[in-house]
Amino acid sequence: MQILLCLSIALFAGLMLSRLAKLVHLPAVTAYLVAGILIGPYLLGAFGVEGLGFVSMEDIETYSLIPDVALGFIAFSIGNEFRLSQLKQIGKKATIIGIWQAVFATILVDAALIGLHFLIPDLLPLPAAIILGAVASATAPAATLMVVRQYKAKGSVTDVLLPVVALDDAVGLVLFACSFGVAKALISGSVDLLSVVVEPLLEVILSLGLGFVMGMVFTFFERFFHSRSKRLAMSVTFVLLTVALSMLEFEIGGVHVAFSSLLVCMMLGTVFCNFCDFSEELMDRLDRWTAPLFILFFVISGAELELSVFTDWLVVLIGVVYIASRCLGKYFGARMSSAWTKCDPNIIKYLGITLFPQAGVALGMAMKAETLGAPGMIVANITLFSVLIYELVGPFLTKISLLKAGEIKPEEKVSARGKIAKEHHG
Repeated sequence: MQILLCLSIALFAGLMLSRLAKLVHLPAVTAYLVAGILIGPYLLGAFGVEGLGFVSMEDIETYSLIPDVALGFIAFSIGNEFRLSQLKQIGKKATIIGIWQAVFATILVDAALIGLHFLIPDLLPLPAAIILGAVASATAPAATLMVVRQYKAKGSVTDVLLPVVALDDAVGLVLFACSFGVAKALISGSVDLLSVVVEPLLEVILSLGLGFVMGMVFTFFERFFHSRSKRLAMSVTFVLLTVALSMLEFEIGGVHVAFSSLLVCMMLGTVFCNFCDFSEELMDRLDRWTAPLFILFFVISGAELELSVFTDWLVVLIGVVYIASRCLGKYFGARMSSAWTKCDPNIIKYLGITLFPQAGVALGMAMKAETLGAPGMIVANITLFSVLIYELVGPFLTKISLLKAGEIKPEEKVSARGKIAKEHHG
């Protein structure tokens, strides 16, 4: 009863705040995150009444299956943007932009934080500064996708944005694994080439391979059904199965083998949209089915935001430097690379700002960094602080950028209720 009550309150809070957000022209994603904060451990949950909000961080962890599944569907949806017909036009540009803006953000954040380390050595350990540079490369595909969908954004910026965000996470995983290995070597005093080079590349290759295989199997079985509802059920089945398989971890000959659920599900969506002739219709139906799941995902994400990081002025100081240098890295990295590839002027101007949001992938990196002890805990706190800022401000900045680029049009259609009333009076 408590679980169902808490989930229903989370959904209700997210939906009602989204109406308020619409009045002040804020994206629904921001409303869902604020709803999570309101019913989280620091506000409603602080009263300790189980079921009437999330009473503790441990309580939130019991709902971890929902974010895992939601991220799988989000990655699957982004994978559907990689249609060969579209990639022929923007594939090369998106690849160059996706790689360079991630690398440039890492370089700029590393330079700023390593400089801060040498200015005040006791404030920030060198291993933490190096890892934070790699964490800076990651972008939040979920928040970006939700803004694009909510406002039905269409145009050159949107066409490049989604592939760049998808590629961004693949590059980020490699950068993080390399930086993590270097930081580990600085702490232990020994360099492990296996964890610095082999394992991160293996994770990316195996993730794409598993996604490709699952995509082909999915496409094969989908053809046995003609009913829309059964095709939808099969789609849900394979996304859930793919998320489950991507959680596998094992060792072969001393090499740690793991998968990235985001990359696996993105490849699943990419294969499906290119090999299945009715994928567009099916994706439209799937988007409607996943709407409540995505609301819960963002509300839970909001509840997970650690507000206590604001009480430590050292975290706030390092966090401000991290946020400022990352934003500059993303903006100018995207601007430079899009200018090199002779993109549309709107892409050069506005793409970088749409890459500011940061959440799930960065938090996953921060959790891995915690295994390094004290430097890892600093990484985790800085990441939590920045995610709190980025998630609340990032979606709004994405909306403004797409609006300035002319890719968000005023909604011409009326709501279902308005349409019914109009037909009745007519």
